[in-house]
Amino acid sequence: MSPACSGMSEHHFLSTKDWTGVMVRPSSCEETVLSAVAQLEDTLSDKIKMMKKMKIMHQFAVDVTLDPLTANPQLVLSDDGKQVHHSDVKKNLPDNKERFSYYGMVLGKQNFSSGRFYFEVQVKGKTDWDLGVVKESINRKGYIAATPKNGLWTVALRDGNVYKACEDPSVILHLKCVPEKVGVFVDYEEGVVSFYDVDAAALIYSFTHCCFTHKLHPYFSPGLNYGGKNSAPLIICPVNQSE
Repeated sequence: MSPACSGMSEHHFLSTKDWTGVMVRPSSCEETVLSAVAQLEDTLSDKIKMMKKMKIMHQFAVDVTLDPLTANPQLVLSDDGKQVHHSDVKKNLPDNKERFSYYGMVLGKQNFSSGRFYFEVQVKGKTDWDLGVVKESINRKGYIAATPKNGLWTVALRDGNVYKACEDPSVILHLKCVPEKVGVFVDYEEGVVSFYDVDAAALIYSFTHCCFTHKLHPYFSPGLNYGGKNSAPLIICPVNQSE
């Protein structure tokens, strides 16, 4: 049977209708895809913005080295002053006024009382650590709570998976990724100390509205050794300013 015998006239095949005013609602599946694409675009946009921000911060990179005169006797520093880990053996060192005798802490030799500065530290393989900046005059011979009121602006890892900002009280941080390298950025005049996951280009935490009137030092605590579970060192890394 030919098409002409289907019961439809030639007029039926040639007739048209204006569909421009008809709304076609996407299926729920299409809506889901469109929503996912929109979220991905937003995520990529935020990621690009953060990467640009970090590239700007790299311009303020400083060459930090550890100060052996401040190191707790149970800390082991590398010869180049770029690495530190905790040892179960306490060295016989003079208890000079700069040295931390109560906690496993060490400061950077460099101090800052103006401007902006940035440094990066590898924390890969560790279960405990503390990083940040502290005022030069903090208590080095006894107990001190790690809070901004006491002159410490730090973030910490505990028990391998608990990240916190050492505010008063502490703020538990819920991170999407496990950072292997942490960037620390300070804007002295703006009163901001920010921490970043370098590889993920993501903000970890920011202390804001800080009032700095004193010298600040980079601060490091590799945590206790815990029978080798936390033996990996904290490593001060060169900042790749060409990225």
